[in-house]
Amino acid sequence: MPSRVKNLLLGDPLHNEAAQHQRLSNPIALAVFSSDAISSTAYATGEIILILSLAGTAVLSLTWPIALAIGVLLMIVIFSYRQTIKAYPHGGGSYIVARENLGTMPGLIAGASLLVDYILTVSVSVSAGTAAITSAFPGIRPYTVEIALVFVAILMVGNLRGVRESGLLFSGPTFAFIGLLSFTVLWGIFKYFTVGVEAIQVPPPPEPIEAMQGLTLFLILKAFASGCAALTGVEAIANGVMAFREPTWKNARKTLLAMGGILMFLFLGLSWLAVQAGVQNPEHETVISQLSRQLFGTGVMYYLISFATMAVLVIAANTAYADFPRLASFMAEDDFLPHQLRDRGYRLVHSNGVILLTIAASVLIVVFGGATSALIPLYAIGVFTAFTLSQFGMVVHWWKLREPQWQWSIVVNAVGGVTTMIVLGVIAATKFSTGAWIVLIIIPILVAYFLWVARSYSRVRQELKLPEEELVDLNWQAYNRMHNHVVVLVKSIDRRLVKALQYAKTLRADKVEALYVDPTSESADKMRRDWEEAGFGIKLRVVESHYREVIAPILDYIRAIPRPTPDHVVTVVLPEYAPENWADSMLHDQTSFWIKQQLFQEPRVILTDVPYHLGDDEDVPICSERLAEVRTDAVCQLPPEPPKATPGGTHA
Repeated sequence: MPSRVKNLLLGDPLHNEAAQHQRLSNPIALAVFSSDAISSTAYATGEIILILSLAGTAVLSLTWPIALAIGVLLMIVIFSYRQTIKAYPHGGGSYIVARENLGTMPGLIAGASLLVDYILTVSVSVSAGTAAITSAFPGIRPYTVEIALVFVAILMVGNLRGVRESGLLFSGPTFAFIGLLSFTVLWGIFKYFTVGVEAIQVPPPPEPIEAMQGLTLFLILKAFASGCAALTGVEAIANGVMAFREPTWKNARKTLLAMGGILMFLFLGLSWLAVQAGVQNPEHETVISQLSRQLFGTGVMYYLISFATMAVLVIAANTAYADFPRLASFMAEDDFLPHQLRDRGYRLVHSNGVILLTIAASVLIVVFGGATSALIPLYAIGVFTAFTLSQFGMVVHWWKLREPQWQWSIVVNAVGGVTTMIVLGVIAATKFSTGAWIVLIIIPILVAYFLWVARSYSRVRQELKLPEEELVDLNWQAYNRMHNHVVVLVKSIDRRLVKALQYAKTLRADKVEALYVDPTSESADKMRRDWEEAGFGIKLRVVESHYREVIAPILDYIRAIPRPTPDHVVTVVLPEYAPENWADSMLHDQTSFWIKQQLFQEPRVILTDVPYHLGDDEDVPICSERLAEVRTDAVCQLPPEPPKATPGGTHA
């Protein structure tokens, strides 16, 4: 059943040779890697207005110049990353660029920053998408967290199906959002210049917003920092160059430029319209919802825009799903994360990374109640840290190689590095008290974890390494030096035990004995009598457990067996019933599992499971087609041929 459900949800497994066919065309790559950056236009302008409104409605006109400053920053970052893609045609994420040019520690800081940013991307995007739909349908607002978690689950399944399939699945809503929002901006500008400002002005809130503090430079910088959420996701294309079709780096640069142009137009257009329309209260109704309601009423067009906004904000998390597993696999390859994260799964995607990202983002959504404004202060710290380290890494890269036109390249990346570093300082200072401190603490903790993982792998690798002078031929002389004390665990005298004892007798052992633990203090004598009557020819040890423990007495007994040298081992044989299915397994205790968990930690103890399947005593089972493919040397019973009909109507 699990296999059938997996096939239904994810499709058939992909062959290794299919990896080349999973590459993305430029339009699909735009949807996969740019949805995060483009979708940020749905809330970046609102975040600027939200901060400025603390000083009253009179200062909301500053939204437009702040948006222009962010637009200039966006151009700098776009051109900087175009240089990065050119220099690293096989993928130049911030982690790789910083590690290769600035050293291991800057690389780990960049990696930690991006991993945190990708988790926040999923949380913020899904929360903002949920807010877009609850703005249109206020009645479902109490179910914000539940709706957000459903969206995350859909994204996980879509990405487990494969990069190309998730791109095809999610590209439609992305392009629908770009088209509808572009039409909204153009229609609003047209109405402003043809009808007048009254055509686009939104109704003021019932209660005017009162100034809670005066306008200060700090408040302006804080609004700028909040609006910089519009730049999150810009680095995604540089991280995923190898997902593009050949020539990969040229297609990646074209797609990055297209994304920058779309993002610039939508963000600046919405910000200008929001100022002219007098948008004041984006916390309760988004900027896009207010503008589209004013321009199109509450008809079909309004709901199309609302659903498209909701869809693209949810799908924006797909950028993180495309890049988080890829970055985690790079870091796992370098021994800084568990190696399970580097493996490709069922559909040629890094499945473990997809699942890890889903769990982390879901936890954040639950903890912060799916509130976008509560998550935004944590946002952008990570991405601007990665921006800065990547750009300075590129400066070192150009300085060392000095390729043709390196002077222009080094200037572009130096300007990008200095600019993003200043913005990083502004974001950290202005958002520190509202939640940025959490990220500033988490990043060093992650870096410490990376270093611990690397040390652990290094220590284990060193322990497992077999120096040349210690190489030993596995000849019979070396084999005979091994001393093996075999202990068969006994639960009851049945077919399981007989099979385990038969196996134990085949081992070359100094001693073979059986161990029975009596947890009731009542069955010991009966077990001894039954054992004598069975005549197994193996000595039985009986341990009475007065506190109804089973595992502890077994551990004590095994530990007490002397093992004076590394050549002395204890082999523990566990007879075990193999359940036929998951429902059957629920009817049997898991004592064997916990015994194995405990004994696995014991030095010079070898565990041997002897499973008994119902029907083990019958003839050899018929081989499946898959087994026949895998084991060409297997001796299998062939399925009986159907009886042949004779001319007389009977069967031979």
